[in-house]
Amino acid sequence: MEKDSESPEARDEHDRPMRADARRNVDALLRAALTVFDKVGVDAPMRTIAAEAGVGVGTLYRHFPQRSDLIKAIIQREVHDCVEAAATLGKTQPPGDALAAWVQRLVDLVGTKRGLGSALHSGDPAYQALPNHVLGQLTPALRGLLDAAVLAGKIRSDVDARELLMAAMRLAAPASDGDTAEARRMVALLVDGLRFGARVPAKSPAG
Repeated sequence: MEKDSESPEARDEHDRPMRADARRNVDALLRAALTVFDKVGVDAPMRTIAAEAGVGVGTLYRHFPQRSDLIKAIIQREVHDCVEAAATLGKTQPPGDALAAWVQRLVDLVGTKRGLGSALHSGDPAYQALPNHVLGQLTPALRGLLDAAVLAGKIRSDVDARELLMAAMRLAAPASDGDTAEARRMVALLVDGLRFGARVPAKSPAG
């Protein structure tokens, strides 16, 4: 999990924290890009995204010189938010509920790919590092929730966090085509299956 509480793109090219106004512009641009890509497609004019965000096109290119920079930032922001959600759920909900809620949160992450699919699957080298980034960030977040649920006796103990993450994201795939309801049902069934054979671990003699 990232130590820095700021999202990855909230820094300038010299790795200094962004000023508040620059951070607001980035937030607005990422939200606008998601909206425009969903409606028009990933090849939408950059000026359309800038207009949706309420900033000049120069501001957009200053933060995201290439279209791929913008797309990568969208995915990285959503992954960061998902990691933060795991920490929050782990503190505020019982272990089993926290795990189930976070797996549902993955549906929202996969849904982000709606409108981005043609770019992410284009073979563009700019996106080659994204899969490892996603797995590298989300696997530890899931492992923490998984371990807590095992200790509480809410799920079985023989589940690998990385394998579960990949299975959940595959089952959530319909969300990238707009069928969020189906994706939520499928990942809920996956979590239900984890409860089979669950038991509270026996304490060691020293414990």
